[in-house]
Amino acid sequence: MPNLLQIIMYLVNKIKWQNSLIQLLNDYITWLEDAGDRPPKGTDITKLDYNKLTLDDPPKVVKIERADYKYLLKQAVEAGKPIKPVRRHKSSSEVPEHVRCAKCHAPHDYLYKNNGVHGQYQCKVCSALFNSKNHYSKDVILKCPHCEKCLEKIKQRSEFDIYKCKNDTCPYYIQALNQLSEEQKELYTVAPYYLKLRYVYRQFNLKLEDIKSYGLIESPVDLSRIHASPRLLGEILTYHVNYGLPAPKVAALIYDIHGVKIGRQTILNYAAAAGAQLYTLTQHYPYDLSDQICGDETYIRVGKKWHYICYFFDAKNKIILSQRVSEKRNTELAIRAIHDVLDHYIASEIPEDLNLIVDGNPIYKLAQHFLAQHGLNFDITQVIGLTNEDEVSRQYRPLKQIIERLNRTYKGNYRGTHGFKSQNGARAHVACFTACFNFLRPHQSLDGEVPVRIPFVHDDAKTMPDKWIRLLSFGNSVLQYTD
Repeated sequence: MPNLLQIIMYLVNKIKWQNSLIQLLNDYITWLEDAGDRPPKGTDITKLDYNKLTLDDPPKVVKIERADYKYLLKQAVEAGKPIKPVRRHKSSSEVPEHVRCAKCHAPHDYLYKNNGVHGQYQCKVCSALFNSKNHYSKDVILKCPHCEKCLEKIKQRSEFDIYKCKNDTCPYYIQALNQLSEEQKELYTVAPYYLKLRYVYRQFNLKLEDIKSYGLIESPVDLSRIHASPRLLGEILTYHVNYGLPAPKVAALIYDIHGVKIGRQTILNYAAAAGAQLYTLTQHYPYDLSDQICGDETYIRVGKKWHYICYFFDAKNKIILSQRVSEKRNTELAIRAIHDVLDHYIASEIPEDLNLIVDGNPIYKLAQHFLAQHGLNFDITQVIGLTNEDEVSRQYRPLKQIIERLNRTYKGNYRGTHGFKSQNGARAHVACFTACFNFLRPHQSLDGEVPVRIPFVHDDAKTMPDKWIRLLSFGNSVLQYTD
């Protein structure tokens, strides 16, 4: 039998093994928890085939002609040529009672079976040919502008439907096929989905009126009725927005410097109310804009899920023009963000040479296509990849780097918040940052000046808290005017 010392050593080794296993499991649990806070996995844009997304000309839209069989029958009687019901010689030629003409709505008594059991009918009143899948069931039909064949709906997305011309004799298809190299032809026989040869049209389900409406930010408190003095409110916003300090540190600073106890949530409420009051100012202020407009998306944490901010930025004058927050990085986000930019021009007309610089994400091209359908025209230049392999990249890379620096500046300001509980809170924080960036934050590239100087805000206001209070007052007057 083993002695007592051997038993003790066995138990000690067993306990060590159990401790190592417990530590390993704890590390795994920690890794799983941290994984939920990691940013969404990036995509290697150098491996994406962005050239596959090309936007074709609009299709030919044909309105479906409608008629009233009662009116047509009356006209025939007046002309002395009345139309009588169909005389059927065989029971197989009977038309079911529920079938009516798709064009004039004539009952089954006036309908022929045009092709036997295959389901096509002909109306004796209006001479229309139709079946269960006939285009008379639609208000309009879309035809290829090159061959005038009906387009076929092949895919359905949340923002748009995709239609394709499948006519093998279409001039568009034949020309694209003849322009392929030998390598591309071999690729097309193996994987035709890598090459776009046929006419494609995207019909959007979005409405411009819905795109324009974004809604105001809900304010948790009324800043005109808070217990804090205006000076204290200005200091809170200076610490929290200008310097990006989280609410607990701001509360500690206020207590250490002024001896005033203020709660963390109260600070967040004040900042959210300021964002709600300044959002309209940032969106509708008549900025003096340059021709260097660039855009990009970055991510934030809202309610334990990743959301996205789409910024558009005047790179020369250092003015943020759009600050859209969305759950998804999709076409609708790009449309809303770009429309914010165009909204700054609409009063004085959009410049003919307006060019927006973005990355290779196809949502911007789709947004351009949608807005062009509503008469809002502009150019999109996409800077693709991380190296200057083409002339476009060499020319516009600096603008792409500028918008990336803006994203890093915001992330440095946002990092202390550790995310937001709601999208309303996220929008309020972004609105505060935008107001500070546009109206209060000096820029080295502007010789230490702010991008937009408002005399009421900056004249006779020597400290940043005073400027915040004046900016809030100015923003409140703009909000009341727009309402």
